[in-house]
Amino acid sequence: MVPVFSYDQLRRWPDVEAENLYAVNATDRLIIDEAAGAVRTAPHAVVVIGDRYGALTLGAAALNGATGIRVHQDPLSGELALANNAALTGLVGSYAHQPLDADLVRGGRVVLVQLPKSLAELQEIAETVAAHADPAVVVYAGGRVKHMTPAMNDVLRRCFTEVSATLARQKSRVLVARGARPGIEPTFPRRQRHDDLAIEVCAHGAAFGGTKIALGTRFLLGFLDQMNPGADAAVDLGCGTGVLAVG
Repeated sequence: MVPVFSYDQLRRWPDVEAENLYAVNATDRLIIDEAAGAVRTAPHAVVVIGDRYGALTLGAAALNGATGIRVHQDPLSGELALANNAALTGLVGSYAHQPLDADLVRGGRVVLVQLPKSLAELQEIAETVAAHADPAVVVYAGGRVKHMTPAMNDVLRRCFTEVSATLARQKSRVLVARGARPGIEPTFPRRQRHDDLAIEVCAHGAAFGGTKIALGTRFLLGFLDQMNPGADAAVDLGCGTGVLAVG
């Protein structure tokens, strides 16, 4: 007997769980609903980027028939939550994790995205999709209205000829982008040389601080000479690009 899928089955684990914290939100549901027709037309060419806990991936599989979904999630907690929820819903094997690169989107016809707050992260996603996905690809990028800005539309328009917005529902909205512009060249990872520290910083769009060196990081770098010179391992907590570890 095929299990009946319900968003209520999904958990946030291993992320923090509480009665007022949920593994699915209105944005997940709206993206799945808006993309339903496109997913059913190309069920073998679906890509999911930024899924929080698996609602997009598992919703596309269970409700719209997607198979072989390619998924990119930056946080490890998201990957673990998706794996756990796939087991809970009987959908193990419906997806595969991949890094954010050409292979993730190659041949993709439908891309479902939870809009990141960082414009640089959105730009890297848009460039990757426009450069390497099927020319007929359609992107459904959703977010909470209070976190969405006109600048997000501008980022998408640099990579796609058509960008429109759906009607809002439960304080969420979806941006729909199609018509990948020819000749898009991915600009990530980016690099910046900091001669005063003799360090070149490389950063993908999702990296906190990008190629800059934050004031707090600069402050901590001043204590490197007080650290154990014989240490052969370093734990760098909270520095998005690993500057402290390589310093």
